[in-house]
Amino acid sequence: MGAWGLLLVGVVMALGLCGVLVPGVPGSWLVWAAVLWWALQDPQPLAWAVLVGATGVLLLSQAVRWALPPPRLRASGAAPRAGVYAGLGAFLGFFLVPVVGAIPGFLAGVYLHERLRLGRHGEAVAALRTTMRSGGSGVLTELFTCLLIMGAWLGAVVWG
Repeated sequence: MGAWGLLLVGVVMALGLCGVLVPGVPGSWLVWAAVLWWALQDPQPLAWAVLVGATGVLLLSQAVRWALPPPRLRASGAAPRAGVYAGLGAFLGFFLVPVVGAIPGFLAGVYLHERLRLGRHGEAVAALRTTMRSGGSGVLTELFTCLLIMGAWLGAVVWG
């Protein structure tokens, strides 16, 4: 696969990451489909291993999300901008503290948004708890899954 093909796969994955933060968009499936397309275009053992790993992680993520309470983010008062802050925090955290940094980055993004919106630490922490109970944990699960899949793909492309 050429550079343009890899760039297109990366763009589709980035759209999938953004799609996680938009209700009703199957972001994780879009990221997985990009890996599938890449593996079909570049039939190397490493590409297939990444695809198998991505499939396993995605299915595990779906099982975890099924066990979590249904998302009610709008009813909790969470603003769509909080998702942007959370997504950016998770993305930065994923690369600053490899892999595990996505979780505190996500939480820090939501907290920062609520702190800027509400102004007080206690109210921001309470809003963070409400957001996570109202479906934020499901969004975090799906976003973390997409970041894992995208990180595995990027590692395979760069070092494979």
